[in-house]
Amino acid sequence: MRIEQLEYLVEVAETKSLTQAAKTLYISQPSLSNAMKELEREMEITLFNRSQKGITLTADGEEFLSYAQQVLEQVDLMKRRYQQKEKPRQIFSVAGQHYAFVVDAFVRLLKEIDQQDYQATLKESRTFEVIEDVANLKSEIGVIYRSHYNRQVINSTLKDRRLTFTPLHVAKPHVFIYQNHPLASKDILTLEDLEPYPKLSYEQGHHNSFYFWEEVLADHQASKSIIVSDRATLFNLLIGLNGYTISSGIINSDLNGEDIVGKKLVSDEQIELGYITSDFHQLNHIATRYLDILEQCAKGIKTF
Repeated sequence: MRIEQLEYLVEVAETKSLTQAAKTLYISQPSLSNAMKELEREMEITLFNRSQKGITLTADGEEFLSYAQQVLEQVDLMKRRYQQKEKPRQIFSVAGQHYAFVVDAFVRLLKEIDQQDYQATLKESRTFEVIEDVANLKSEIGVIYRSHYNRQVINSTLKDRRLTFTPLHVAKPHVFIYQNHPLASKDILTLEDLEPYPKLSYEQGHHNSFYFWEEVLADHQASKSIIVSDRATLFNLLIGLNGYTISSGIINSDLNGEDIVGKKLVSDEQIELGYITSDFHQLNHIATRYLDILEQCAKGIKTF
């Protein structure tokens, strides 16, 4: 396997065309095709689905591409460090469900390393995407939750992908509502109290099983239900429609403002927040430092 083969693979995956990739790479199409077939033979996998409509990556190809990109990033760092005598840039990526304390820890980390070069990524993603991101080494750390309801499925999914879950905090279910919501004067709410109001949930894409929803009690059927894709939209709808969402009760007013409040929900369920890491990857020092800060934020968590 050669570095140039990995570079070719990335270009083919980007263009979805051997002809266009060959033009971009300034090589002949037969040379490019042979290089890809040689890579497939050496790795003993099929990287591409080839048809008259074009070329697409197989499932194995998608996974292999993620490793190839990791290798090329490291090669680029080595070139800049030793050929161009550039100070190496620290690379770090974290993926998580929509939790303010994850953002808070990320902000604290970047403030701490403000005088250093770094390339950092924070992704608020769907549950299954967080798991896949860490499994494919696109992110070093992922933050998700387990509950009585989803624990068996989550544990099985993590085991299959050789991921480890480390607990951070256990919380009881809470309801997020607008501070001027008709139910805002009540300290404790029931599902029956919430029935007249729209239930807001994060969209989970193709993996829309209740086991992968970000909200506990996802299998509870609401007469009014709205699916959203981002935190800002969810909060706007909480305010505009007197909607509600069921979560951990953890909220950061510095990041989310004072308009949203949390109320305890009558339920036997519990939310175990934690982070996941790959068994095949050793965290770099910046990721280790992020975990230190994340644990500090988790210890300081106050729920409503």
